[in-house]
Amino acid sequence: MIRFILRILIGAFGLWLAAFLLPDHISYHSTVDLLIAAVILGIANAIVRPILVVLTLPFTIITLGLFLFVINGLVLWLVGHFSPGFHVHGFLDAILGAIIVGLVSWVGHLIIGSARAEAQR
Repeated sequence: MIRFILRILIGAFGLWLAAFLLPDHISYHSTVDLLIAAVILGIANAIVRPILVVLTLPFTIITLGLFLFVINGLVLWLVGHFSPGFHVHGFLDAILGAIIVGLVSWVGHLIIGSARAEAQR
């Protein structure tokens, strides 16, 4: 349960950082809206993203994995449409925001993973 909450907080921080770095392209109304968007992003990454990855596997192979940026941007763009107070203003903005959110998530999961490894010792 704590790992789930940490993942949501890391996702919310990534969305906040994307909105902070791209203020004209990604916006939100409140912290609650960021948390809701992070939950929706987690659900979309768990359900929608794997389906898109499998369906677009030939494009991903041809582009040597760069098409995954488009998929991540599409998922973030969908989150902007389904989240009430979180807005992504364009598809290119979603790709840039997805890169930021992905980097923050990667670093956050490295920290969580290393903390878990320390706890297991």
